[in-house]
Amino acid sequence: MIHKTLKPFPQNFLWGAASAAYQIEGAWNEDGKGVSNWDQFVRIPGKTFKGTNGDVAVDHYHRYKEDVRLMAEMGMKAYRFSVAWTRIFPNGKGEVNEKGLEFYDNLINELRENNIEPILTLYHWDLPQALQDEYGGWESRQIIEDFANYSVELFKRFGDRVKYWVSLNEQNLYKLWL
Repeated sequence: MIHKTLKPFPQNFLWGAASAAYQIEGAWNEDGKGVSNWDQFVRIPGKTFKGTNGDVAVDHYHRYKEDVRLMAEMGMKAYRFSVAWTRIFPNGKGEVNEKGLEFYDNLINELRENNIEPILTLYHWDLPQALQDEYGGWESRQIIEDFANYSVELFKRFGDRVKYWVSLNEQNLYKLWL
């Protein structure tokens, strides 16, 4: 299709970037974070290129202020990021990890201070390994209650500052893998 005249983007269009917690945060075993399926998978010999992993990644966990400053300098108006479920519930359920919530509180506040709209993705394919081991993770209906509790905890904590929520990253792609 060839367009002779392009329509301009609306003034309120949210130009921005997106990331996945596992691929950007690093700090894989700091401040009470539990083990995710990715933390375990990347340790299987031969599964990743040269044995790479997300243990450090780009260290967004420690460098988020610098990252947000760079986003603002680039003129980004939105940042879609995922939350590492295991930072909030190290075992997928049970006791809340306040240090994990504090990291995302700080990130959201930093984004808002820089006029960047936070868009929160609840799940970006990093399942708590404890839930996979206990009942098979997404293969079991037991996951519904645990995912709901995790989601509600995030809504309670961040709902006053986050307007846009994505439940599952690229959910339409998942059926391609089945």
